[in-house]
Amino acid sequence: MSTVTVLGSNPYDIVIGHAVREQLHERLGSGVEKVLLVHQPIMTNEATRIRESLSGRVEVLLAEIPDAEDAKRIEVAAFLWGIMGQADFTRSDAIVSLGGGATTDLAGFVAATWLRGVRVVHIPTTVLGAVDAAVGGKTGINTAEGKNLVGSFHAPAAVLVDTELLSSLPDTEIRTGFAEVAKAGFIADTSILDDLESNVAACLDLSTELSADVLRRAIQVKATVVGEDFTEQGLREILNYGHTLGHAIEHTERYRWRHGVAVGIGMMFAAELSRLVRALSDSDVERHRLIIGERLGLPLTYPASRWETLRATIQRDKKNRGATLRFVLLDSIGRPTVTTVGDESLLFAAYQEIAG
Repeated sequence: MSTVTVLGSNPYDIVIGHAVREQLHERLGSGVEKVLLVHQPIMTNEATRIRESLSGRVEVLLAEIPDAEDAKRIEVAAFLWGIMGQADFTRSDAIVSLGGGATTDLAGFVAATWLRGVRVVHIPTTVLGAVDAAVGGKTGINTAEGKNLVGSFHAPAAVLVDTELLSSLPDTEIRTGFAEVAKAGFIADTSILDDLESNVAACLDLSTELSADVLRRAIQVKATVVGEDFTEQGLREILNYGHTLGHAIEHTERYRWRHGVAVGIGMMFAAELSRLVRALSDSDVERHRLIIGERLGLPLTYPASRWETLRATIQRDKKNRGATLRFVLLDSIGRPTVTTVGDESLLFAAYQEIAG
């Protein structure tokens, strides 16, 4: 077991290890009488087990929500608010999320907005949730116009990354989640990339010590950034590497694509744009192609005919300032920078490099 602490005005621990979900009661803190346990359908049995384990100490209400991005709708948030209202939830009560990144995003948003803020503990059940969505206090839901356009910053009381739960994930789910792990390597900790290049099989085997350590390092990257810039006023924007185009692809695909697949393509686009705008070396661009495409086995291209649709969605990206488009780019691997790109021809040229 290892622990990463997110510092700042509301510090909290991210605990990583086998069966760490058993720490839930102590991580909820004192005074909690009711818990709303928000879970995906596949986690019904585990949610029931958790409720039984807390029996006699905390009243647990179970709330099943749709899978993936279908959960991140205002109608689902309203459903959860209704349960809490009918059960007379107070500010001393709490929410627990049990699921992937969409579940933690939704549960965190509901926790942030109920009575202007109640405690939330995340138990992520996907790699993506463990290294990204559950860490950092970003919460949000989607609208017809784009992803995560409605949301709030709300730090969890704790995050319990249980490798026992993660080890049962299918290979495809692990690989797509590792796109966010690779992102941490591209923007900060290059040792992550070294391990993905030299021993990807062990990295993807969530029962190994190397895999647990790679996850810890990826989580530490985000924890360090979030601790310095909780509300994304500057440094935290680097965590959006690959996400500008990635979110646009997800929106275009009506959220049927896994987040990691879209972000993998988005990182290839960002690398190609970095080559044009920031003089990123050819070898660094090719390292993206090697790790995302060959090691993780993720797609590297998107249809050329979709550019105009993607461009319209990019215009609404939250990093933009008015009509000014801003992207997270790389000067070199491990050296990210937020860059204004005013020349539309450069965007188009970079997209042509990944157009399939």
